[in-house]
Amino acid sequence: MRIIELIIEAEDEQGGIEAVSLVKSPAIEENFIALAKHEIELKEIDTEKRILMGAALIPNKQIYRKNNKNEEYYIYFSSDTIRKASELFLMRSNQNNATYEHEKKIQGLSVVESWIIEDKQKDKSKLYGFDLPKGTWMISMKVNNEEVWNDVKEGKVKGFSIEGYFADKYEMSAEENEATEVINELKKLLGL
Repeated sequence: MRIIELIIEAEDEQGGIEAVSLVKSPAIEENFIALAKHEIELKEIDTEKRILMGAALIPNKQIYRKNNKNEEYYIYFSSDTIRKASELFLMRSNQNNATYEHEKKIQGLSVVESWIIEDKQKDKSKLYGFDLPKGTWMISMKVNNEEVWNDVKEGKVKGFSIEGYFADKYEMSAEENEATEVINELKKLLGL
């Protein structure tokens, strides 16, 4: 089965992540945790904070895909692409863009914290029980939407999934190989 690296091309102004979706089955197979002030880890008592924390992207994690032609393959993101995507997400002010199961836009959600794990053992994510590799993009999302928060509490959504546009490195290299073959054939015909 093909394994395809997704990248952000330098000249692509549309590439990157446009929104974060709350989903029941995240493709990266990591659930978020719902943080509330009454949780022991925060050592505080009182009302809920309504913050979700989890991985948005994990480097080199193979994610199964099946397209509309029933072709099966895996995609993955390198650490460099994840860093670039996380930076562009905030630079383009997309932190308030959220969807529900990639189907409908939802209001009242905002990414309030974003970071890349630099050291597995000393990272904040470790404090909350995550064991994720260096280069993982972590986010915390504030939920000021009663309906969505109820779905979180009922376990209807369990993680984050990104929405965006990325170039397909496999397809790009196939096109480059095709172009190289055409150039080589032309050189042969011209005697170069």
